[in-house]
Amino acid sequence: MTRATTIDLLRTADAALGAFNVIHLESAEAIATGAERAGEPVIMQISENCVRYHGSLAPIAHATMAIAESARVPIAVHLDHARDTELVHEAIGLGFDSVMYDGAHLSVDENRATTAEVVRRAHARGVGVEAELGEIGGKDGAHAPGVRTDPREAADFVAATGVDALAVAVGSSHAMVERTSRLDLDLIAELAATLPVPLVLHGSSGLADDEIRRAVAAGMAKINISTHLNKVFTASVRAVLRDHPELVDSRKYIASAREEFASESARLIRTLAAADSCHCPGEDRD
Repeated sequence: MTRATTIDLLRTADAALGAFNVIHLESAEAIATGAERAGEPVIMQISENCVRYHGSLAPIAHATMAIAESARVPIAVHLDHARDTELVHEAIGLGFDSVMYDGAHLSVDENRATTAEVVRRAHARGVGVEAELGEIGGKDGAHAPGVRTDPREAADFVAATGVDALAVAVGSSHAMVERTSRLDLDLIAELAATLPVPLVLHGSSGLADDEIRRAVAAGMAKINISTHLNKVFTASVRAVLRDHPELVDSRKYIASAREEFASESARLIRTLAAADSCHCPGEDRD
């Protein structure tokens, strides 16, 4: 299966797309397996934090791209939440399908200028760019809870930078281990009607299935999930080691965790595929 580009998937998909984070080789394998079981495309994401864990980008990137290329469904590979512009440019050079430059910690003017330069360099290589406007809670204390993206400011930002997708602050929070968040659905609908690019929902691990469905119905196009899947993986490891404390071969407990991760990935992808979607860019809505 030929790898798909993130932006083409977002623009042509009939439903919202799951975007799940790669932590290690097993999670990349599990995401691809889950997408194949669901028979739907998916986005595999490598974050700046993942790169720090591995020490460099290239090895995990090459492995993830190889898994995507061998999958039986379209899979895009995306750089997630990168504040380091050098890392962004490295990902572009390695052949990522899209990159996210996260300048939400900067002033609006600085974010706009830096993002526009990232877009210029990425588009020259045919790579899509996601950006963030409005701080999303729960990210290492750098994002302020309660902040919401202003639709007019967002429209100006998209026009000034040329980004292909925009992550917006609508009430979700990163790294939540309980699925209890509630979103500003009216704001999502207003942003979807105003902006000519797909909307991205970060912090979706904190949302129950019904709230995710409502977000998709209101206009969200890309649903980022990481912590929830990590919980599933870790719970499986704990359970196997509790029941079999004699195990020393890590494959014997990681294989089970990979399977649980794949199963939950498939379930989430099916949930998104079945959700009523109205995430078309604003200028195409009727």
